[in-house]
Amino acid sequence: MVRRRLKHWSQALRRRGQSTRESLEIYQYCGRAIQLVWQTHWRLTVLLAFCTLVAGLLPGAIAYVGKLIVDAVIKAAESGVSADRNSALTYLGIEAVLVTLLAGARQGLNLCTALLRALLGQKVNLLILQKAQALPLIYFEDSEFYDKMTRARREASSRPLSMVNRTFGLIQNTLSLLTYGGLLLQFSGWAVVLLMGATIPVFIAETRFAGQAFRLFRWRSPETRQQNYLEVLLGREDFAKEVKLFQLGTMLLSRYQAIFNRLYDEDRALTVRRSGWTYGLGLLSTAAFYGAYGWIVLAAIGRRISLGELTMYLAVFRQGQNAFSAILTAIGGMYEDGLYLSNLYEFLEQPVPQSTGYARSGHDPSAGLQFEQVSFTYPGSTRVALSDVSFHLKPRQKLAIVGENGSGKTTLIKLLTRLYTPSQGRILLDGRDLNEWDIDVLRERIGVIFQDFVRYQFTVGENIGVGDVQHLEAEKQWTMAADKGTATPFIDSLPEGFQTQLGKWFRGGQELSGGQWQKVALSRAFMRQDADLLVLDEPTSAMDAEAETKIFDQFRVATKNQMAILISHRFSTVRRADKILVLAAGKVVEYGTHEELLTQQGRYAQLFQMQAAGYQ
Repeated sequence: MVRRRLKHWSQALRRRGQSTRESLEIYQYCGRAIQLVWQTHWRLTVLLAFCTLVAGLLPGAIAYVGKLIVDAVIKAAESGVSADRNSALTYLGIEAVLVTLLAGARQGLNLCTALLRALLGQKVNLLILQKAQALPLIYFEDSEFYDKMTRARREASSRPLSMVNRTFGLIQNTLSLLTYGGLLLQFSGWAVVLLMGATIPVFIAETRFAGQAFRLFRWRSPETRQQNYLEVLLGREDFAKEVKLFQLGTMLLSRYQAIFNRLYDEDRALTVRRSGWTYGLGLLSTAAFYGAYGWIVLAAIGRRISLGELTMYLAVFRQGQNAFSAILTAIGGMYEDGLYLSNLYEFLEQPVPQSTGYARSGHDPSAGLQFEQVSFTYPGSTRVALSDVSFHLKPRQKLAIVGENGSGKTTLIKLLTRLYTPSQGRILLDGRDLNEWDIDVLRERIGVIFQDFVRYQFTVGENIGVGDVQHLEAEKQWTMAADKGTATPFIDSLPEGFQTQLGKWFRGGQELSGGQWQKVALSRAFMRQDADLLVLDEPTSAMDAEAETKIFDQFRVATKNQMAILISHRFSTVRRADKILVLAAGKVVEYGTHEELLTQQGRYAQLFQMQAAGYQ
């Protein structure tokens, strides 16, 4: 029995010790926050520290000078001597100077805080966005990643400065408390003990609920993300048509309100508990203060202290209590800030897979593109997206990829562009494994347009220029790319040509049709003039048959010296390719020319005949 109790106590002590260590570890972010603020603007940080020092030392001095003023006034009134009157006025002038300096220090603190808040918010957001850009695509298709980024971005831009302000505030109030304690010791050491103890209940209340508030914030990141998504659906112009036509507004608003109600209920419960505990424990602090108040008053009545000392001790005790309360509250607040900052650094310290590629050229430029038994499974999934895919695309050849939705076509392109790495097998370009290529060099050699291409709220020229960011503003290359993408005729008809603002987010923006946007995206793929390989994922899905024919006539001419991969459901286009690859459930079921595949009477022939029948 005794042994079981000892074991239970031992386990409880270990848990308590572990919990204490974890709590103390949170304070490590104090130093990191100061370092971050220092890196943001060291001069403002130095000024902030100086103002903190001044603001910490002056209140005690002002309280002591106040005591001297009261005693000097009483002495001058009793004696009527001009020297005593001048002493009182001198002390009054000294206090005025000290109060002015204190006001200046506090204003300096406000100024530094305001400037650092703007600078630090920008720096933290920049760090988060830079980190997001450094991470591979796999992270952006993971919901847990978005939860981490949401937690990092929410409040993290203000928390480092808050941590620094609390740290400097802690120093400031500690200095003030030391001066107050030194003055109060002249009355009684027990008064100092009472001063310290009176504020502990407030600290308990603040610390008790800081961790609970953070855990609540952390748990509900998915709900917050859902709420943000619903706001986008209800407030963005690109969703407005369907929301109104399908009468989705009421349903979306009800979901939005339901999430809010659930979050509000959790907040309300925590807020009510926090308020109750803070009020109850705050009464203990108030009772302690008035106990000390009465003690000092009785001492003055008994003539053990002067009226000036009474005034000073009451002010010191009140201000000392506020300072000690501020110290404990700052410690609790620093703990809460540290919890939030742990989210920021959890995201910023996310390991980034290092690219091992170094090559800037291949072994054999005549080898073209080769897939050798390539298989791939998305992280977190058990379904194989691609299985044992092999084909060879020679220089200047055109390959068409055919398959139903979900057959693996877009996944193949993601592997080709090294957005993902094959689970098995390898991909070769110019006889060299893609993993050996320098990633920037590799992507400069590939021009890509995905089916879900981005419609940038930029000018027409910039929308094309993003295809080669090094020549983003190169109007000559815009023109050449637009000619190859057959976009020139409609661009010439726009009010300002290539300088026409697109989209509705900004004033004067023009909206394009789906087919016109596809021509812009196709032109974007042609911006990389040195690209050896062009990849087009459903590039003409929004165009009519005539426009499609013109584009592919132009396309074959423009890419005569390049390899090209085309994903399309239109067999009038597909049949023009040198080779056709048919995918089904991630596997290659057929591979050959149009004529060869028709002769086989397999899946390709079946799909071709079905589509041809639709035009009869």
